[in-house]
Amino acid sequence: MMGKLEKPRKVRSLQSGETLAGWLFVSPMLIGVCILVLLPIVATIVLSFADWNFVQGWKGIDWVGFGNFKKLFHDDQFIRSVRNNFIFLFAVPIYMIISMVLAVVIDRHVYLKSYFKVAYFMPYISSIVAVAIVWQVLFQPSFGPINQILHTLGVSNPPKWIADPKFALISIMMIVVWTSIGFNMIIYIAGLQSIPKDLYEAADIDGANGWTKFARITFPLLSPTSFFLLVTGIISTFKVFDIIAVMTQGGPIGSTSLMVWYLYDTAFVNLKVGYASSIAVMLFIFVLAITFGQWLAQKKWVNY
Repeated sequence: MMGKLEKPRKVRSLQSGETLAGWLFVSPMLIGVCILVLLPIVATIVLSFADWNFVQGWKGIDWVGFGNFKKLFHDDQFIRSVRNNFIFLFAVPIYMIISMVLAVVIDRHVYLKSYFKVAYFMPYISSIVAVAIVWQVLFQPSFGPINQILHTLGVSNPPKWIADPKFALISIMMIVVWTSIGFNMIIYIAGLQSIPKDLYEAADIDGANGWTKFARITFPLLSPTSFFLLVTGIISTFKVFDIIAVMTQGGPIGSTSLMVWYLYDTAFVNLKVGYASSIAVMLFIFVLAITFGQWLAQKKWVNY
C-alpha cells in the first residue's frame, strides 16, 4: 500500500519540478514582456484619462475622465492626422499589386532570379535615413533629377514634391511604396512556389491562356498571402514615423502629419502626456477595428 502511495507522490513532485523549470526558462521573456509591453499599455490607457505634464511629477496629474477624448474630436490637427493616415492606406494596395506582378514575372519568366530578388529587397533593409537623404535629393524642387526629367519632357511647372502641401503626402507614399515592394515580392514568390504545378499543367491541357491561369489559379491561391500582407501592411501604415521624422517633421503645414507623428509631437515636444495617451488609445482602436473588419471580410475572398 505504501509503495502505491509513494509512486504518485514521485510523479507529482517530478511534474512540479518540470513546471518550475519551465517557468524559470520563460521568466526572462515574461518579465521583459510585462515591463516593456504590458505595463506601458496599461499606463497609456490609465493616463489617457488624465491631464498630465510629466515635468510636474506625479502630483501634477489631473484626472479629467473622458475630457481628452472629447477634445480630440474638436482638434483640427488630430482630425487632419487621421485623414492623412486613411489617405496613406492607399499605398498598401498599390505596392501589393506591383509586388504581385513582379513576383509572377520574376518567378516564371526571368533568369538570374536571385539577383532581382536582392535588388528589389535592398530598399527594404536599407537605412531609412539614407533612403530619406536620397529621396530628398531626387525631390529637390529646382535641381532634383525628377524635376529635371520632367522639364526635359516639357513640363514647365513640375510639382515641388515634399515642399508642396498638395504633393508632400503623395511623395512620402511613393517612398513607402518603393521601400515596401521588395518584402512583399519575396512573400509573394514564396506563395507562388507553394502552388501545385499540376494545376497549371491541367490548365494548359484545357487550353487556358496566361490571363485565365492567373485569374483562376494564381490569384485565388495567393489570397491567403495577400490577406497576410494586407493586414500587416495596413498596420504598418499606422506606425509610419521614421520617414516623416527625417524628411518633413509633419510639414509643410501639417500635410504629412500622421497619427504617430502627432502623438510624438504632443508627448515629447508639447509634453502633454495625458493627451498623447488618448491619441495612442484612439490609434489602437482604429487598428483594432480595421483588422477585425478584415478578418470578417476574409471569408468572402480568401481561399485556404
